[in-house]
Amino acid sequence: MRDVLAQLSVHSEVRTGYERTKLRHWAGADRDGCTTRAEVLKAEAVIAPEQGERCELTRGEWYSPCDDRHIARPGGLGIDHLVPLAEAWDAGASASSAREQEAYASGLGDERALIAASTASNRSKADHDPATWLPPAAACRCQFVTDWSADKSRWGLSIHTVVLDSLA
Repeated sequence: MRDVLAQLSVHSEVRTGYERTKLRHWAGADRDGCTTRAEVLKAEAVIAPEQGERCELTRGEWYSPCDDRHIARPGGLGIDHLVPLAEAWDAGASASSAREQEAYASGLGDERALIAASTASNRSKADHDPATWLPPAAACRCQFVTDWSADKSRWGLSIHTVVLDSLA
């Protein structure tokens, strides 16, 4: 992880012009009628959910590693961008093409980019980075930061000095 962090450019991150709606997300990659949200839920289920019309998921069971909880219904989960959309925007995604932004926002191409997390955990994290938020479950922190760093690297996003100092 330290090698990956050392390769990231360090810049001030400024939230100029950010609007979540600018980053089209949850577009399904395989055109099977399921959104990215549903695809993540299906992939991460401990007990597979039932899939109804229009890819509506019911039942099933999931594990939210960030807060070490089992969740028994899809509505109790949020899909977490490890690098939040606002932070990605601040760190360079604002200069990317619309296609790249959609690919990032929909988590296409890397299963680490999006994780199913309890609604409480997802909301508490919001747009925070590892300098201001780490998973409540200590056992999840190292993997979270490792995957966060890999996501930053994959998309060529910068890192803020405060975050770099907090992870050193």
